[in-house]
Amino acid sequence: MGIGSGTDEGKGAHEARRSALKRIGGLWAAAAAAPWIAGCGGGGSPAPAGSPPSVSTTPAPPPPPVSSGPAFVTTLTTSLSNPWGMAFLPDGRMLVTQKGGSMVIVSADGLNVEATVSGVSSVLTGGQGGLLDVVLDPDFETDPWVYWSYSRGTGSSNATAVARGRLVGSSLQNVNPTLFVQTPNTDGNGHFGCRLAFRGDKTLFIALGERQKDDPSNPGTQFAQNTANHFGKVVRINRDGSIPSNNPSFGAGAAAGLWSIGHRNPQGAAIHPTTGELWIVEHGPQGGDELNRVVAGGNYGWPLRSYGCPYGSTPADSSCWVNGGTHAPTYVEPVSYWVPFSIAPAGLIFYTGDKFPEWQGHAFLGALAGTSLWRVGLNGNSEADRESLQVVADLGQRIRCVRQGPDGWIYLLTDSGRLLRLER
Repeated sequence: MGIGSGTDEGKGAHEARRSALKRIGGLWAAAAAAPWIAGCGGGGSPAPAGSPPSVSTTPAPPPPPVSSGPAFVTTLTTSLSNPWGMAFLPDGRMLVTQKGGSMVIVSADGLNVEATVSGVSSVLTGGQGGLLDVVLDPDFETDPWVYWSYSRGTGSSNATAVARGRLVGSSLQNVNPTLFVQTPNTDGNGHFGCRLAFRGDKTLFIALGERQKDDPSNPGTQFAQNTANHFGKVVRINRDGSIPSNNPSFGAGAAAGLWSIGHRNPQGAAIHPTTGELWIVEHGPQGGDELNRVVAGGNYGWPLRSYGCPYGSTPADSSCWVNGGTHAPTYVEPVSYWVPFSIAPAGLIFYTGDKFPEWQGHAFLGALAGTSLWRVGLNGNSEADRESLQVVADLGQRIRCVRQGPDGWIYLLTDSGRLLRLER
C-alpha cells in the first residue's frame, strides 16, 4: 500500500542495525505497547542563518530503558473536548485549544473550564484538521498577543494557517486570521502539522506537515523536497507575519520564510534551553518516527530517506527502510528514532524545572499510538538514554500535548479530553 493511502491518525541495511532490531523487538516493542499502524493526527547561539546543516554520523541503536523514578499521575479534569494545544497564562491558568474549533481557559488548579474564548478564527475541521496549537507572545504580560494554528478552507482546497489576536479577558481582539498561510492550498485532511515555538529573538517557528502527499514508492511525489511550497517545511516569521532578513536562502523561487525542508508531519516543537535551537518530533510512515534538531538550511530527508517502511510492510528487519534509512551525509540524521513500530510522537518539551532535578535538560514527548510519555536523556546533541514512562503508559491514553507548568510539574493533554499532571 502506498504511503498516501494510510493515515498517521489510525498509524539492505548494516548488520549492526539488524542486530539492533532484534533487540528492539523484545525491549522496545514492550515499552511502546503500540501497533505499527500508527496514530497522529503536531548557552551557545543558534546556528547562523544560511550556514550548512551540521550532519552527525548514523546514530547508534538506543540503549534499553531505565527506571523512571517515583512519579505518579494526577487526573485534573476529563471534561475537555479533543484538546490539542496548551499555553500557561501568567496567572497560572491555561489556554487550551480544542480540535473542533473552540479555545477555552482552564483554572490554575486544572479542575474547571472557566470560560470559552471568543474571537477565534473560523476553522475547517475533519480528519487531522481543526484548531491546533497555541502559544503566547514573548511580551504577553505587557502586550497580550496570542498565536494559534489551524486548518482553513474547504475539503477540496485547504491549508494550515497561523492567526493572532490580543487576549482581553476571555475575548480575542484585533484578530489577524492569516498571519501566515501555507501555500499552495491542496485537498485532503491529513498532515497539517502544526506546532509553534518562539525562539529567543522573538521570531516564530511554524512546523508544517507535507499534507500526506509524499509517497517514497513514487519518485514523482517529493513535495517536502520542493522548496517552491511550504509542504513538509519549518518556516520562521516575525511576530507581525513578515519574513526575517537572515533566514537561510533556498534559491530563486523558494516559498517565503523557509528554515528547513524534508519533514513529514511535525507534531511537537520546543526550543532547547541551552542552545536556543529548535527541536521537533515528527511522524515517520510505518516506524521511523524522529526527534530532530532543526538547523538553518537543513534537509531532513523525507520522502527520500526514512528509518520507517511503506505501509503494509512486515516490520521484521531494516530491509524495508526507505532507501536504506541512513540520512547522512546528504541529509541530517535524527537525534533519535523509533523502529520497527510507530509511537506517533506528539508534543515536546525540554524539562527545566526543579521538581524532577534528575531530568533537567531532558526531552519529553508524548505518544499517540504509543499511549505513553517518553523521556530522552541527552549528551549534548546526542541521545544518552531513553524510556517510556510506565506510570503514564499504564493509563492507555493518547498523549497529544506536553507542557511544563509554572509549578515545575509536567502537564499532559489526551485525545480523550483529560488534563493530567505528572508529579511526585
